[in-house]
Amino acid sequence: MSKADYYKVLDVPRTATEAEIKKAYRRLAMKYHPDRNPNDKEAEERFKEAKEASEVLTDSQKRAAYDQYGHAGVEAAAANARGRAGGFGPGDAFSDIFGDVFGDIFGTARRGGRSQVFRGADLRYEMELELPQAVFGHTVEVEVPKLSECETCHGTGAAKGSSPAACDTCGGAGQVRISQGFFQLQQTCPRCRGAGTIVKNPCDTCLGQGRVRRSRKLSVKVPAGVDTGDRIRLGGEGEAGRNGGPPGDLYVEVHVREHAIFERDGEHLSCEVPISFATAALGGTVEVPTLDGDVTLKIPAETQSGRVFRLRDKGVKPVRSNSRGDLFCRVVVETPVHLSSEQRELIRQIEESLQHDRHRHAPREKGFFDGVKRFFSGA
Repeated sequence: MSKADYYKVLDVPRTATEAEIKKAYRRLAMKYHPDRNPNDKEAEERFKEAKEASEVLTDSQKRAAYDQYGHAGVEAAAANARGRAGGFGPGDAFSDIFGDVFGDIFGTARRGGRSQVFRGADLRYEMELELPQAVFGHTVEVEVPKLSECETCHGTGAAKGSSPAACDTCGGAGQVRISQGFFQLQQTCPRCRGAGTIVKNPCDTCLGQGRVRRSRKLSVKVPAGVDTGDRIRLGGEGEAGRNGGPPGDLYVEVHVREHAIFERDGEHLSCEVPISFATAALGGTVEVPTLDGDVTLKIPAETQSGRVFRLRDKGVKPVRSNSRGDLFCRVVVETPVHLSSEQRELIRQIEESLQHDRHRHAPREKGFFDGVKRFFSGA
């Protein structure tokens, strides 16, 4: 009898995460556990199905085999895991097919006896930039600790004057054959771990690992327009590979520090510009800082606090854009402080002169109190 689809058994989509799979299994286990359903053969079978499905789908290798080859892939993976070494037999014709197929899945070498090589790990480096550096680009010197090829043994792991010897378990192939009934499969040699060689006289510098940890100074060219969260990839600057494998990459993650004046939102910048009471009332000009230098901003008479002025093309030109953003200036009317007695009296006189026709001089105040009246009257 054919087995049911594991995803249907657990009632989860094929994109389900491991956590979602485990949650679905716990739900079914509680429902169909034999202790809760004594003498119920159907519940017992449902429980076994759910358990089997969970075991396969929470194992990354088994799940990969199942997703690509179905139940046959899982059975081959199980045979591979048992690791019983064996020679060629009547199933040689099938080993040519399945050896390559499952070799790709489980990371084993392809046909031909080539030992495994492993790509080096990718590295991540967090870089902090000032806003002008991010906007206009910058070159930064960074020091990155990583595993690099041992200069003494040149990555072989063997002491000077010696070399790695062929593994006597796999004969230098890096692989051993296992037989499971009619199938012949390959798996990584458990002794040399796919290298095909073993180090009998290890290097004193790297202790036979072929790699040592050291810091490397790199010059990173930051393109203009980067923002927090952007990544710069430096190919081949990650950790050294194993068994002659290629190095990984280095990913530099950008974080732009907060600026004392400007706030950034994508391609646009914004800032607050304080102006005096007299400038707001009578109009005038004020010097506004930009990343390109100061510019003169004209303030019309009767400008209210909070009004926003737009300075075009004074923002940021993003990495993947040909247009530059704008700078938005929000004016804030600054209340005078540390007034003398004479200054206080002058302000009182101005306030008294405005009281005669206050609604005309303070339209926002009138609108606010009219709104309050309507709110409480229910109008």
